[in-house]
Amino acid sequence: MSKSLFEKVWEAHSVKQLSNGQTQLLIGTHLIHEVTSPQAFGMLRDLGLKVKYPNRTFATVDHIVPTRSQVEPFEDNLAQDMISALRQNCKEFGVTFFDIGSGGQGIVHVVGPEQGITQPGSTIACGDSHTATHGAFGAIAFGIGTTQIRDVLATQTMAMTKLNVRRINVDGELPPGVYAKDVALHIIKLLGAKGGIGYAYEYGGSVFDNFSMEERMTVCNMSIEGGARCGYVNPDEKTFDYLKDRNFCPKGDDWTTAVAEWKAIASDPDCTYDDVVVIRAEDIAPSVTWGISPDHGIFVNERIPSVSDVEGEEERASIEEALEYMKFEGGAPIAGTPVDVCFIGSCTNGRLSDFREAAKYLKGHKVADGVQAIAVPGSEIVDHLCREEGLHAIFEEAGFEWRGAGCSMCLAMNPDKLVGDQLCASSSNRNFKGRQGSPTGRTILMSPVMVAAAAVKGAVADARQVFQVNETVAA
Repeated sequence: MSKSLFEKVWEAHSVKQLSNGQTQLLIGTHLIHEVTSPQAFGMLRDLGLKVKYPNRTFATVDHIVPTRSQVEPFEDNLAQDMISALRQNCKEFGVTFFDIGSGGQGIVHVVGPEQGITQPGSTIACGDSHTATHGAFGAIAFGIGTTQIRDVLATQTMAMTKLNVRRINVDGELPPGVYAKDVALHIIKLLGAKGGIGYAYEYGGSVFDNFSMEERMTVCNMSIEGGARCGYVNPDEKTFDYLKDRNFCPKGDDWTTAVAEWKAIASDPDCTYDDVVVIRAEDIAPSVTWGISPDHGIFVNERIPSVSDVEGEEERASIEEALEYMKFEGGAPIAGTPVDVCFIGSCTNGRLSDFREAAKYLKGHKVADGVQAIAVPGSEIVDHLCREEGLHAIFEEAGFEWRGAGCSMCLAMNPDKLVGDQLCASSSNRNFKGRQGSPTGRTILMSPVMVAAAAVKGAVADARQVFQVNETVAA
């Protein structure tokens, strides 16, 4: 019987069916960080338990890490307490920890792939909603809560209800200046922020076939913004090429065996899905959000919606609330909206290729007066590689601050926060009220190249026009 990757991985990791209808699922890899793990470790101590398989758990510090200076002790006592607790927990329970200064520290969803911890056919859990990122490698990856972290630490299993599977095909060729972030925002706009509830998203079609692994990670990362519990791409030669020789990947004959197994877990060509969505790549343009939900998205050359544009009472109320919070006028063009802060980074767009692409167009330009612009690599490895290529210098010469690795302004659980009602052009993943540290701060999501364009113009702008993206740009 033909099966999807999701069905194959689910069945391979099913321990037993529980009386409530859920499945006890074996978790192949457990990723932890400093924010959601301390309570779980405390529960283990209270119960007198150990970590069941410490070799399957990997830790890093990312959310609370200051990016301007990582000299300890941190100014924020709570942040210092969190990293100290994580160090102690990892030491006590025998967990591998990528600490600051180790050369491997960074955002958990950047560290996992670059270390080769993330592998096809596995189940991956982490106390962070954007764990779906790891699905780019053909893994089934879930964000979990603190009690589930406890369960995985103690038993290497968790209880979960099986999901339906929606196949999303994006076929054709993306126009110049359109990136993976635009694809993600477009999918969320079309299907809604709640459209994926109860689903795993399987991404495919010629666009995903042609995407790099880092581009696939960007779209899988934002599956949760569309309501899906996870998102994945079937593994292929690009997947294997990316993983080969990475630290935690199999070597020698074990590598050959692993690749054969990984190929076999891809969805069968004639398998059936619970739903199929087809999108034409040519219909996608550079996208930005205008409101307070990731599905409040439009193309950069479009106008902000008005309450009068819709008929449903709930949708009208949603638009009215968003316009009031964002201080926008319905019907106005989004292009030309002044920005105060520009942020390139996060687990969505803080990888080497993101900085390469933005630097390619940013070179020779300057950040507009009055705009604070920061670039934050997703890991110490990304920082090192960017410095080797001189990318950091391009950003600094343009007027960006080049920071240390961490989550930074994506969620502002660190000193990188908006002030007052500042408006931020951000390459991150969420535009909720107060998401970037100020209860009145405003966020517009877009691709790194679009953030660079906003920084240069001092306002939301079409990068294709700012940088002549349709023309050949020297690397």
